[in-house]
Amino acid sequence: MKIQETKIAGCYLLELNILNDARGSFIKTYHEPTFGALGLETKFDEEYYSISRKGVLRGLHFQAPPHDHTKIINCSQGEVFDVVLDLRKYSTTYGEYQSFILNGSDARMLYLSPGLAHGFYVISDEATVTYKVTTVYDHDYDTGVRWDSAAIEWPDNNPIISDRDRNLPHFNDFTTPFVK
Repeated sequence: MKIQETKIAGCYLLELNILNDARGSFIKTYHEPTFGALGLETKFDEEYYSISRKGVLRGLHFQAPPHDHTKIINCSQGEVFDVVLDLRKYSTTYGEYQSFILNGSDARMLYLSPGLAHGFYVISDEATVTYKVTTVYDHDYDTGVRWDSAAIEWPDNNPIISDRDRNLPHFNDFTTPFVK
């Protein structure tokens, strides 16, 4: 596994090893000793996945303190335009975003520290995105910022979104809980 720093502190691109043979491929997505040696979080409390169709945009989501969490994002099937937005007021990249293409064939994942909002747009006909998180989901602390309010250059200006995501606060109206 290779770890690559991104322009946003606490956001890492993880490039996994792919073992190919006549049967297909094998990819290890998590190895506690490797994560620990790299200084990454090693205790994860939940893992879940979403299946979305082409044109769906999910996000930008995060859990607020004290239930904030580190998150690992993996697109195991299909392809997504994935976005990370820095919500940490104390960060030098506060309000900035970075985008990535994640898909089921390149074995890349994102590691996100607390205070980074996450969202994605489905490019392929369908995509499966897996999330591994360090805290148990808490509905009362699950929130986000509106997808089109942070000057992000999405592939589509009219995506399929949920009512919940449509009603999230705009970034300029948002008071961040990530103040250190």
